[in-house]
Amino acid sequence: MCNVCDSRGLSRRNVFSAGLGALALTAAATATATVAQAQPTRAVDTPDAAFARLMEGNARYVSGQLNQRDFTAGRAARAQGQAPFAAILGCADSRVAPELAFDQGPGELFIVRVAGNFVTPDGLGSLEYGAAVLGTKVIMVLGHTNCGAIGATIGALQKGNTLPGHIAGLVTAMKPGVEAVVKAGGPDLEQRTVVANVQANVRRLQTEKPILGDMVAAGKLKVVGAYYDLPTGKVVLV
Repeated sequence: MCNVCDSRGLSRRNVFSAGLGALALTAAATATATVAQAQPTRAVDTPDAAFARLMEGNARYVSGQLNQRDFTAGRAARAQGQAPFAAILGCADSRVAPELAFDQGPGELFIVRVAGNFVTPDGLGSLEYGAAVLGTKVIMVLGHTNCGAIGATIGALQKGNTLPGHIAGLVTAMKPGVEAVVKAGGPDLEQRTVVANVQANVRRLQTEKPILGDMVAAGKLKVVGAYYDLPTGKVVLV
């Protein structure tokens, strides 16, 4: 091949390569913008703002004025990543759906659920991941009224009930936080036990080392407790 033809071929190849590179950069930028559009507006860059957003969403839910959403919109973009602004440690009860209760869409809440809404080793690791890696600004420990796990725990502590299988492990896990309240007895025992259980797990998460406790101390994370009232849908802080 002559020098002129060879130089022209190289020139064409260089232009073609440059064109592919530009297309790749454009595609990457478009994908990034699409993901950002699919995620919630990050006006929730502080724990207080994240908490306010949760409670505003619950107010909409209680009043029946939920935001209209197209759940198919942004589905492909969400496959590229997630940026939840809040985490919920909630009960596995089928009647409590955090995304609905706080009027949030896919990708907005990072949810850990277990009957009795208490901290487990796996749940703790998940909440740490949510805060340290995904950037959640608030963790809410969310109990609820008429909780079956709480009722079973009260029965086991008062009467020495033997529960089958691994259900007994739920009682063992919740006992330290609620035993004093159960032993004291009195009116509204079940609801007071729900509150005591939430508060015990809030205290634990607020001081859990090495990640969550340090983030709380630095003002980067807020841990709050509440319960969901089944008849009304209202989330009540405790």
